Amino acid sequence: MKLSQFKFKLPESQVALEPPHRVFKNDDGTEEKVYRRDECRLMVVHRKSQTIDMFEKDEEGKDTDRFLTFRNVIDYFDDGDAMILNDTMVFPARLYGTKEKTDAKIEVFLLRELNAELRLWDVLVEPARKIRIGNKLFFEDDGPMVAEVIDNTTSRGRTLRFLYDCPHDEFRKELFALGSSPLPRYIVERRDVTPDDAENFQTIYASKEGAVTAPASGLHFSRELLKRLEIRGVNFGYLTVHCGLGCFDPIEVEDLTKHKMSSEQMIVGADVCEVANTAKVGGHKICAVGISTLRATETAVGTDGMLKEFDGWTNKFIFPPYDFGLANTLITNFYHSESTMVMATAAFGGYDLVMEAYQKALDNGYMFGCFGDAMLILDD
Repeated sequence: MKLSQFKFKLPESQVALEPPHRVFKNDDGTEEKVYRRDECRLMVVHRKSQTIDMFEKDEEGKDTDRFLTFRNVIDYFDDGDAMILNDTMVFPARLYGTKEKTDAKIEVFLLRELNAELRLWDVLVEPARKIRIGNKLFFEDDGPMVAEVIDNTTSRGRTLRFLYDCPHDEFRKELFALGSSPLPRYIVERRDVTPDDAENFQTIYASKEGAVTAPASGLHFSRELLKRLEIRGVNFGYLTVHCGLGCFDPIEVEDLTKHKMSSEQMIVGADVCEVANTAKVGGHKICAVGISTLRATETAVGTDGMLKEFDGWTNKFIFPPYDFGLANTLITNFYHSESTMVMATAAFGGYDLVMEAYQKALDNGYMFGCFGDAMLILDD
């Protein structure tokens, strides 16, 4: 397929800058936000019947005027179904420092640690034109955190060596204390990062540190909803994909077969394999929660359709047409034009049906992006 087939016009007013929330006024006149991550809208796409549901039904099965919310997802799962989730944990990857001598403000976006002993990190810098090999960056006015640029990796990429003499655990603690939640650029360009983002830009089941962006489709789950699904008999399996920025890289070729995804580290253990394969043998739903999870299961699925243990890296790029080996259900978000996540969604649900769903979302005020609304694709 072609890149231009995934282009659409997204109004800025439909890009979510925060999770769903309610604003309450205190007695002193101040306002307080209470976030309800499971109250976003939910659109349900049925890929076999080629139908799309947006509204709750009445007792006669007719549409009401009430939009489905993510809490309604429980109505589409039964005892024995499986949900596969990505338990990666986002670390505070965005730092701001100053360049020696000029005091120019530099954004440093941590990607991954290359060498713990030498304090080497792979990073992105902005503005990159000001940062050259040999430059030093200071991250506190009077603090000890200093980094030296020792290599250029890409146009914006650099290798930094942090000059901080202390035990490694202490170094990481101090480094992360300087950082902030690595919200996507389309958000930080429109609002400031707040203390609430540390919790909001993290799934409630995050446990394996290493991601620089959240697995967004998992952000909709609240503890109460997970418990209700568990009581219903849904089984949960957790794998790990340390989400990088590859999904945000602009695609610069019209022919999608020529695009190369950046690699992400992933781990699929025995426990999640058992959950997924038991559901497969039993003929139940296997729901991939998010595109990162979908890419991981497709990387680790065997030719027999069973999920295998895996510890390594994946650069799998999914776009139509694509034959899926494991998941038969998908939870995802609504994403920006020409993004790899839209392409993977279209591969799963069918290009025409998914693009019809996107048009309905645009026409009905659904919110897009990591804090936006959700789509559930069923194989019925």
